[in-house]
Amino acid sequence: MSKDKLKLNVYINRSEMGKAAAGAVAERIISLLEVKSEVNMVFAAAPSQNEFLDTLVSNREIKWEKINAFHLDEYIGLSSEASQGFGIFLRRKLFGKVGFKSVNYLNGSDNGESVECDRYSNLLVQFPLDIACIGIGENGHLAFNDPPVADFNDKSLVKVVELDEVCRKQQVNDGCFEALDMVPARALTLTIPAIMSAKYIYCMVPGKSKAAAVEKTINGEISEACPASILRKHEAAELFLDADSAAGIM
Repeated sequence: MSKDKLKLNVYINRSEMGKAAAGAVAERIISLLEVKSEVNMVFAAAPSQNEFLDTLVSNREIKWEKINAFHLDEYIGLSSEASQGFGIFLRRKLFGKVGFKSVNYLNGSDNGESVECDRYSNLLVQFPLDIACIGIGENGHLAFNDPPVADFNDKSLVKVVELDEVCRKQQVNDGCFEALDMVPARALTLTIPAIMSAKYIYCMVPGKSKAAAVEKTINGEISEACPASILRKHEAAELFLDADSAAGIM
């Protein structure tokens, strides 16, 4: 099943979705390493990625020591050791469990935001993305490219953004923060063009709360009003859904 260029995969539950997505990503890593000396990957940090990451990290056929790892976004203003930090999430779920060639963290804890954007952008130029492992937000965002700030023609690879209220409420709904006023209002994010530059994109989106965003992604206009809709233009993108998140398109 597909919509435009985007391949759609639907599974009975989150567990099966995560296993299938991890299998597809592992197969891609292994095939790329047959023709390349190393692979560059970026990962999303969210509870929606748990089943995928848990399965992927258990794969012993992957040559992790040949992978350079990045992550999609990070809050500005959180302590570097705050449990809600996306770098901390990925360190706990993935980066700290296997031996990557390199792990490149976005740093949102200091005030030098423009310097950090430049530093991380230069890394992405040095290590062009082969694989992006991403999700979709309840407002249709990719990374922290919420509808008000998403730009399909962004000139930057990494930028500072203001988070919209739907995005911030999702962080509370996901159990990451106890209240809305605790969620940072600003963040660093890879831009839409940075994400779309990856040769292969795997997008994992389980749960009832994502059904409306998935429906807009698949059936709506390709527009910044639903940033994830741009995936329909990528030459090698796959969307992995469970029965709940796919309810609006089945």
